[in-house]
Order: sequence, then C-alpha cells, then structure tokens
Amino acid sequence: MTKLFEAPLYPYKRCADQDAGKPVRHPVIIVGAGPVGLAMAIDLAQADIPVVVLDDNDKVSSGSRAICFSKRTLEILDRLGCAEELVNKGVVWNVGKVFFGDRQVYEFNLLPEEGHKHPAFINLQQYYCELYLVERIRALQVAGKPVELRGGNKVVGLDRKTDHAALTVRTMDGDYELEADWLIACDGAGSPTRKMLGLEFEGRIFEDNFLIADVVMKADFPTERWFWFDPPFNRDQSALLHKQPDGVWRIDLQLGWHVDKEEEKKPENVIPRLKDMLGEGVEFDLEWVSVYSFQCCRMEKFRHGRVIFAGDSAHQVSPFGARGANSGFQDIDNLGWKLKLVLSGKAPEALIESYDFERETAADENILQSSRSTDFITPKSEISRIFRDAVLDLSERHAFARPMVNSGRLSVPCTYDGSPLNGPDAQGLPARTRPGSPPVDAPAGRSWLLEGTDGDFTLLGLGIEVPAQSELLGVPLKGLTVAHEDIGPELRARYLGEAEEAVYLIRPDQHVAARWKSLNWEDVTAALSIALGKGGEI
Repeated sequence: MTKLFEAPLYPYKRCADQDAGKPVRHPVIIVGAGPVGLAMAIDLAQADIPVVVLDDNDKVSSGSRAICFSKRTLEILDRLGCAEELVNKGVVWNVGKVFFGDRQVYEFNLLPEEGHKHPAFINLQQYYCELYLVERIRALQVAGKPVELRGGNKVVGLDRKTDHAALTVRTMDGDYELEADWLIACDGAGSPTRKMLGLEFEGRIFEDNFLIADVVMKADFPTERWFWFDPPFNRDQSALLHKQPDGVWRIDLQLGWHVDKEEEKKPENVIPRLKDMLGEGVEFDLEWVSVYSFQCCRMEKFRHGRVIFAGDSAHQVSPFGARGANSGFQDIDNLGWKLKLVLSGKAPEALIESYDFERETAADENILQSSRSTDFITPKSEISRIFRDAVLDLSERHAFARPMVNSGRLSVPCTYDGSPLNGPDAQGLPARTRPGSPPVDAPAGRSWLLEGTDGDFTLLGLGIEVPAQSELLGVPLKGLTVAHEDIGPELRARYLGEAEEAVYLIRPDQHVAARWKSLNWEDVTAALSIALGKGGEI
C-alpha cells in the first residue's frame, strides 16, 4: 500500500477564488477530507448543493486506521453511490468469538436474522474507503455536479458571523479569504476548527495504552472478530484480531498505563510481541504500527451558529465497538438532508437545531456504551476484575452470563426517541420501527425496502396504495407501495406485526418520522410539517 499512501489524490492547484478581488462566498465549505468530510460532500453534491472541501493533505490517510464499517454505514454509502466498491473489496463478517485465557468461552452472530441486503460488518482499511469516496467525487465532477476538492488548502483563521463563516486559507501560493453560508468541520479528533473557536471536549480520558499493528501474513484464521481477555501471550491484558483485505491482519494489544509510546512502536519491540501471539513459525511483515490511548468525550454543542461539527471533531469514543467512523457517517446522514432543505428555502433554519438534539443523543449513547466496554476490558479495581473474570467463566456454559460480557458493544444506529421531528405513532405496530427509529431493511417484492426509500421523504404504503409521486408543503414526496402479496415474513415482522396494513412516513435519512394504520392526508401533511422543523404548522 506504500504507493497508495504516497500518491496525491487531490494535489494542490491554484483556484479562481485566490485571484478574486474579495472573498468568494460558497453555500457550504467542508474542512477535512477524511471519510466523513468526503461523504458529506458527496451527499450535498448529489443534490446539486455547491460544496468545497478544504484539506491541508492531498492523499489518503497512512495506516488502516478505521477498519470496521457497519451495516448502517453500508446502507448510507449505497445512497451515496459507492457501497458496492467497499463491499466487493472488504472482508465480510458477522461472527465474533471471545476467549478467556487460552480457551473460547462463547461466540456471537451480529446478524442472525435473514432478509438484509448488507452484512453486519465489513473490514476494510480506511485508505481504501477514502480512495473510493474520492473516486465517487471525481465521477460526480465528470457528471457536472458542483463539488470541489482542494488539497494543500489549510484553514488557519476562522471568524463566525451572524449569517456566515469567514475563513483564512493557507496554500503554497500564500493566504486567501473565503466565506461560507455553512461551514462543516470534519477535521478529526484534533480539530483545528474547534480550537480556533476556543471550544473544548467534555468527558473521560482513559490512561490505558494499546498497540495497533497491521501485519501482512498468510494465516488460516477464519473471517471473524476474535477478542481475548488475559491471553497467555499478553497476560493481564487484552488482544484483538481482525482480518482485512490484501492479506493484512489488524492486531490490537493492550499495553497498560505507563509505557514509552515511542519505544513500544519500534519494530524490535513489536515483533517479539507478535511472535508470542502468532507463534514462531508464522512469517509476517509489519505494514503499520501505532500506539494510542483514547477519550470518551464530546463537545457540549455540535452547532455553533453557521459552524457545524461532525465525526471525530464533535465526539470521540474508544475503538472498541467500531463506533467512531460509523457514527461519523451517521452524523452526515442526519445533517445532509436538513442542510439541503434549509438552503433551498423549503425548511426553516430551526431544522438544523434538530441535528444537535439527535446527534448529541447518539453521541451520548456511543460514549456510554464505549465507556462500559472499556471498563469491562480494563477493570479499574480488584473487585471489578474478580467480577469480570467470573462473568467470563460463567459465559462458557451459561447463556445468562453472555450479555454481561463486553468486549466492545458493536456499532448500531441510534433511535431518536423524543426527537422534535417525530410525528404520531400508531398503537400495536412493532417497536423497532417506531418514530425516530433507524431504517430496518427487508425484502420488498423483487427489491430491498431501503433501495426505494432514499433521497427524499417517502410515504411507504404496506397493503395500502399510495401515489408514486406527490408534493406536500413544497417538498417532493416519493411513494412506495408494497402490495399484500409482496409483503414477506421479514417485512411483516419488522413493520406490521399483527396489523394487516400500515403507512409510514420515512425521512430522507430513512429514519421513521411517523406511522399510521390507514392513510389520511391531513395527518401526513401535519407529520411532514413536524419533520421539516415547522412544529406541525400547515
């Protein structure tokens, strides 16, 4: 992967904005060309919202970094037009195994039910994810969509105005000024944007250190997530093994509190640890090594006037559970459609406030789960360790103990209970698809349900005919009718339960907005008004 690391994907080029007589105003500027920033740009560009992405880098990230991409992320990337590339390249997995010492205590399946287009997870190096997202942007540019990707453009100054943000951008040709109606900060955990505004994180800092090693080797380990507590090759600590494409394996080894990070990264110290784990007879090459500690924290608010934070710039969690990058994709999935409607004048600016509520709720859920995972993996007292070890022992033979084992609760999308955008709910329909719920896929006739509910608000009629296209409150409303004979067992169980028919209002991010057991256009109009941030006013 050395060539991929070194090849500029979006090298610096002088742009017309640098020669303008005054700062050029853009509807949306994104700071940061990592996976979250690139996905945000694609989402807006597909809707013909002009967007500029600024990054002081010009190539993919070095090292595999984020590798576990969840089912929900793949569904989002389907809508963005590049999921197929990731799935085709990635390593698909649903099963995880947990070991205590030298024995397996149990295994789990993250997607035991049938009837989903995508698997629970794929493993794919972050540099491939970034590559495919950049290629998607290039395809959109060829198609005439209004998206720019400017490498070698570092934001060094930021001033928040009432109705825009003013930026100073540094390049090899000198500084220039820009303005943005909306600025989206996707510039990572160290977020220079956040620091320029004097904003802080709130939360916990964990003192444990972990070694990440990507190794290239031929091994006959199955395509599963393997997690060890107190393994013989790393006593009193933990270890994690994941398979990636190209014969690359991700290994995480817990190191403890007080370590010299630079020393631990040296090959002469890493290689003996890996040999202890893999065995002397296994040949491997180191591709990438890092030592990290982490925080579970977030900004108090994600929106600050016309500056909005998404991904790691807004919140951070431990790597256990793959909640970092996946929650970042869910951030932009939530924000994109709201920005589109506000910029087009079809929704009030108040709609953006719901991004704060919904994604802060999700961040709190991720931080809670991530903190619990870390406390179980790294007990902070002898009593906690005794409890943990007893749970692990019991889980080998007793099913009741297995839900208490926490090797990282893996990423699932948040349900926005209590959201100001939620409309009415019909009694007796399945709880998993109540208003605020994330999308649940299922076969729908000859296709997948989520394939017919992306991009716009969708009125889903299950056993009830709805018009294929209509318009309410100036907003396009796509209709999707699934006839009685096309409602299979998965769709019935997930959306109908004991009911014979139902109508769902689905948001552009595919979360449920409202649902009924019959079609009444006044009710639909009122629910759409709520989902547009108008508070039900018609």
